[in-house]
Amino acid sequence: MALAEAEDKPPTQLELAGQVGLDRTVMTYLLDDLEGRGLLLRRPNPKDRRARHVILTDEGRSQLLRIRTELAAAESQLLVELSEQQRAQFRDLLAQVALTAARGSHGD
Repeated sequence: MALAEAEDKPPTQLELAGQVGLDRTVMTYLLDDLEGRGLLLRRPNPKDRRARHVILTDEGRSQLLRIRTELAAAESQLLVELSEQQRAQFRDLLAQVALTAARGSHGD
């Protein structure tokens, strides 16, 4: 979940499930756990009462920023020998592999 999206226009559970490639049932269990830990809240969408918006709490926002900082530091250390162009190419290739794996796991 992009932090800007989380603050400006929170995604619905269904949108978030689509963004990360999870089945909606699995997403519900995951969000139940994260909500239980105080990291997010789910609120009815005013435009569609059947849908729920996923909203980060202050603690959730803090944890997201911490994780992103740690991830950036680990990535920087791991990819230290690569140029910025090579890093970008590596990320693009990994994204393609992840999409292929996600399609394969859904039987496509």
